[in-house]
Amino acid sequence: MPRSRAVRGAAIVAAILLVIVGWYLGSPLFIRTTANEALPITLATAPSSTATSAASISSPAATPRTAITTVLRRGELHYVDTLHNGKGDVLLIAVDAKQFLRFEDVAITNAPDVHVYLSKDSGGKWSDASSTYVGALKATNGSFNYELASPFDLAGYSSVIVWCRAFSVLVTWADLEKP
Repeated sequence: MPRSRAVRGAAIVAAILLVIVGWYLGSPLFIRTTANEALPITLATAPSSTATSAASISSPAATPRTAITTVLRRGELHYVDTLHNGKGDVLLIAVDAKQFLRFEDVAITNAPDVHVYLSKDSGGKWSDASSTYVGALKATNGSFNYELASPFDLAGYSSVIVWCRAFSVLVTWADLEKP
């Protein structure tokens, strides 16, 4: 009788562990997150040409102006397989002196521990030596931005990689081209 109680207890513990591990590995396939960040805009100031008082001459009145956003490179997320794929646009943009990586209106399959890299390789190839880490994936759906270190030399970078570190697997990628 005691032996069957021990076997039953071990089976319950094994079942609980199996559920926990299964949830950790499988839940990202069902969990979707959404982020909707605006296109990055910096506000700079330009002196007002209508100021005439002595106070405004020594410290000119400032009027806000919107910075010009320039698309430096553009790409589209690709299908890897039924569990790993993405749709939507990826943009490298410049706003004044700052550069951003923008995911725009994307839908990416989720996985555990997903991160974003800029890679010197193309076609979904990735290696740590030829890539620069951008950050953890902010969301699986929507539009969101990553500010790149300033100044960031884009020369030689040809793709954006979305990588699952937990399983060392490619989730999706976008080859970048000049618009």
